[in-house]
Order: sequence, then structure tokens, then C-alpha cells
Amino acid sequence: MSYIDETIERVIQQNPSQPEFHQAVKEVLESIRPVIEKDEEKYRKNALLERLTTPERQILFRVPWVDDNGQVHVNNGYRIQFNSAIGPYKGGLRLHPSVNLGIIKFLGFEQVFKNSLTGLPIGGGKGGSDFDPKGKSDREIMAFCQSFMNELYKYIGANEDVPAGDIGVGGREIGFLYGQYKRLTNQYEGVLTGKGLSYGGSLARTQATGYGLLYITEEMLKANGIDLKGKTVVVSGAGNVATYAIEKAWQLGAKPVTCSDSTGWVYDPDGIDVALLKEVKEVRRARLTEYAAKKPKAQYHEGRGVWSVKCDVALPCATQNELLIDDAKALVKNGCIAVAEGANMPTTIEATQYLQQNGVLFIPGKASNAGGVATSALEMSQNSERLSWTFEEVDAKLKGIMINIFHNLDKAAKDYGYEKNYVVGANIAGFLKVLDAMNCQGIV
Repeated sequence: MSYIDETIERVIQQNPSQPEFHQAVKEVLESIRPVIEKDEEKYRKNALLERLTTPERQILFRVPWVDDNGQVHVNNGYRIQFNSAIGPYKGGLRLHPSVNLGIIKFLGFEQVFKNSLTGLPIGGGKGGSDFDPKGKSDREIMAFCQSFMNELYKYIGANEDVPAGDIGVGGREIGFLYGQYKRLTNQYEGVLTGKGLSYGGSLARTQATGYGLLYITEEMLKANGIDLKGKTVVVSGAGNVATYAIEKAWQLGAKPVTCSDSTGWVYDPDGIDVALLKEVKEVRRARLTEYAAKKPKAQYHEGRGVWSVKCDVALPCATQNELLIDDAKALVKNGCIAVAEGANMPTTIEATQYLQQNGVLFIPGKASNAGGVATSALEMSQNSERLSWTFEEVDAKLKGIMINIFHNLDKAAKDYGYEKNYVVGANIAGFLKVLDAMNCQGIV
């Protein structure tokens, strides 16, 4: 059995009931097979893949907090510090009922390669809790965040581990977390990113993941002789990534016509009204039924269905494994030419393979949604220098990073004989930098 296959089998055996982690490991290891097989025995002797697929540290803790009625609740807290070969651990905190150890490990593993692709000196980590912020008061959110940080602060720092936001963690949550960190440590440092502008945050951070997604999508299309202008775009999700992907799509001349949330989705033939979407989701924190109620032509549908809409470009921006094989078939049938992932691993392996086999340009999330963490690293730089860059400065740096990511993964794909397979290219390009750093630092 090959070293790659041995490692995949070992990961599955040692990490039972963690299908998302298995999926992420399998996708990466299958992609880097051409690299490993060039010197398999050397890598096996150094247990390189065992070290690559085993987190450096797994931190699990309980999070007790009190609701507005005086009832005590206990949630599970996680921080996976996966790989620090190229810099301090960097990755978001996710608050969602679906969070478990396997999901945090999958996200942390993906983060290693995503952060490597940015070209910035940041390692990979991820954290979160099965706490559900929906329906909670600001005081309850604060109580949870303070309790969560009471344990997490022991393991993070500006040069050690720098968490950020993710699903369920926006500016409000980061503020509560940072306030408690400062209270516990008496340190005013760049230990969390996604902070408010009044206390060390970066302009353009809110928009970064969605904007970056469109910058790399535009560059991928351009490299294949296609203009994004005039194209119809379908987007899933209605959170931060989706909202600003829709906004940037409009700015680049495309027409985004859908968005979705956990209960349903909207098709607006006139194109999604960004101002109304922000009002509904960011201000009122309401459901998309309220968007449809304000737009006579908009059609609201319960459940799933975004990928049934005829489009040129599809951008899954909601959550993992949301674009399934039947969705891929529908996209191909309707003439979709490109899929770029705004969420982390939103497309199943089967769907990804089907899209690639049918000539759809496909770019994986570890490359296409790297704009968020790239701008978080830019926030870290500003914090270190006690500076604040303009929106235009940050946005220009972000665009440059995303364009470079595409050309690096495009070159890696070509160098290893997989031209236009951007999944293989992204995994190899991200892996090679981590590989070099791990080899230089010895067996640690």
C-alpha cells in the first residue's frame, strides 16, 4: 500500500466519527500524491504525513454561562492548533450547534494550506463551540464569550495563536472576546482579528472574504479567456461572505441573482438588492422572507434549491457540503462555466469531480476564500506597527494577494501535469511551502 493510502487509512481509524476531517485529509493527500511519490520512502521515514495530519495541540474545555432567566448552561469549547511551521496559528472561531471536534479539525487542517497560499507568515488553527448565538440577547452573548475566553486566553497570543471570526462570530462577539482577554491578561495586543475600527481593527476586513472570492474568480476566468462582466451569478448564503461577494459581483459588472439562509432561498431576477439584504440580515437579523416581501419580483422558496437556477458562475458561500452531486449535475445542465467556493469545503468530493469532468472551472475554498484570513494577517501587521491603513490600501493588497494565489496554484497545477485542475494546484502550492518549513525545523 502506498504511503498516501496508509495515511488516509490511519486517519480514519484514529479519528472515528469525524467524516468532515476524513474528507478534508483525503482531498489534500490525493492531490499531493505526485509530490509524495517522488520520494516516498524519505517522507515515510520522517513520518511527514503523520505529522501533517495530526494537530500539534487539541484543546477541549467546558463553557458554563448563565442566561437571562438565571439558568446555567454548559457548552463545549474547542481550539485546534494544527500546524505552526510557517507562523503563529491563525484561524477563526465558529459558534454553531453543529460544531464538534471533527468539524474543527477539518477546518484547522484546511486552514494550514489556505494560510500558506496567502504567502503570509501564518500557521493553521481553528476553534469554536456548539453554542448557538441565534435568539440570544446581547447580555447572553457576552456571558458566553467571557466564559469562553476565561479558558481560551491561556493558549493564545499575538505571537502564538491569533483567532478571528467565523460562522456565528462577528464584530459583536469579537469585541466581547477581546475585552475579556484584555481584562485577564492586562495586554493590549493584536491577539484577535476582526476587531472594531476603534480598537485595532482593519478597514476592509468585513468585506475581505467576499471581495477576495470575486477577485480570484475574475482572475481565473480571465486566465481562461472569459470576462466576468455580464455574467449571471448564483450565490448561496446570506452572511458576511455571501453579502460582500454579491456586492463585489455587482461592482465587477456581473449580476448576482440569489442568496439563501438556513430556512430557504431567494431568486431575484432583477439582481439581489445589496442594501436591502444588509438591512434584513445585518440590521434586523431577520429571515429572507422579509427580503422577498419588499421586492415584488423576488421569489422565496423554502429549503434548498439555489443551484437549480440557470447561471454562468456559482459561488457556494454558506457552509460545508452544501453543493451535492445532484446540484453539480443541475449546474452543468444549465450551462454553468465556473464554481468558486466562498465557504470552507462546501462542495462534496463527488460533486467537485463531476464539475471538473464536465469542464467547469473549479477553484477550492482554501484558495478562493483566503481573502478573509489574508486581511486578518494584514490587521496583525497594522497592530504590530500601531498603524491604520486606508480602505483602498487594504483592498489593493487583498486584490494583489488573491491574484498571486491564483497564479501560484495555476503554476503548480501545470508543473505537475494537472493543467486547469485548480484543486490539485491549490493543495500542492500550499503544501510545498509547509513541507519546506517542516523539513527545515526538524522532527517537531
